Amino acid sequence: MARAGHEANVVCLDPPDSSFILDFPAHVHALGPVTSTYAYSRKLVPWLRAHAREYDVIIVNGLWQYCGFAVWRALAGTNTPYVVFTHGMLDPWFKKTYPLKHLKKWLYWPWAEYRVLRDAKNVIFTCEEERLLARESFWLYRCNEAVTSYGTAPPPKNTPVLTENFFNVYPQLRDKRIVLFLGRIHEKKGCDLLVEAFARVANKHDDLHLLMAGPDQAGWGAELKALADKYGVADKITWPGMLAGDLKWGAFYACEVFSLPSHQENFGIAVAEALACAKPVLISNKVNIWREIEADNAGFVADDTVEGTVTTLERWLALTPLQHKQMQQAAQACFATRFHIEKVAARFCEILQPRLGK
Repeated sequence: MARAGHEANVVCLDPPDSSFILDFPAHVHALGPVTSTYAYSRKLVPWLRAHAREYDVIIVNGLWQYCGFAVWRALAGTNTPYVVFTHGMLDPWFKKTYPLKHLKKWLYWPWAEYRVLRDAKNVIFTCEEERLLARESFWLYRCNEAVTSYGTAPPPKNTPVLTENFFNVYPQLRDKRIVLFLGRIHEKKGCDLLVEAFARVANKHDDLHLLMAGPDQAGWGAELKALADKYGVADKITWPGMLAGDLKWGAFYACEVFSLPSHQENFGIAVAEALACAKPVLISNKVNIWREIEADNAGFVADDTVEGTVTTLERWLALTPLQHKQMQQAAQACFATRFHIEKVAARFCEILQPRLGK
């Protein structure tokens, strides 16, 4: 955005002495701390009323916390427009999976979130699937929808060095055909589906190996490892925990394919990172960018079931070397066209353009 000539400030409710704020490469107005999960702050509305006229547009990130309602309160009757980035927080999966939490959200919806969305100049979704699904969460729903992608910066290009460094840390993975999962070890991500599906195909391929990389905050890893042992593939799965920095990029470059059979995924930033590294992706049709992946032939898509996950693995394993190379090229092209952060910023500016520079 800065390279496009726009200045962006951030208003947040974190403590002003937080290290991540001090290191952030933009001006931050930190009005926190707050103590409740709703993140109420009596400072926010007065600050917005005092400073909103200094900005062409206000961007609200996310729902279900006070910041959106505060913007609605502060800007009512003013000439400063605002837009809302929902970040997948209207996905009906949450309604089905956590019905009590959804009931609680209904208490906020009519008097807060509904009005925040209704009066926004745009409500922004990161893909077409997210836009369509959002309409299913609440029957009281009205907003001016817009779609832009989410994205990431290109990965580091020193591929051979990063790959070799990764294999130096995990020598048992050298010369293996690696299926990479990179994300939280969480039920939402379909980790159990991937372990069972991998077990069904792994015994037919001696060099196949599954790399399950990610933090296990819920403590589910022990159960998944027991599942792998039950299916006789414990020695063909590596659990390195969370990978970051060069090790993360080394894992992407070392693998042959990326798998995410998630039950709900608004975007999946790791999917975009895999594509950026020219790796085909095997995803469920609950990863909301599945339409784009399928249209670009950048991977395979199936249901978020064991059978669906087996199908994507088998389709990948059936590729000829030429077909695999073509899919690698398609994956990188998909990233460059849709998910490169410069393209994302340009599309975001297009949406905001009627509000900018006034």
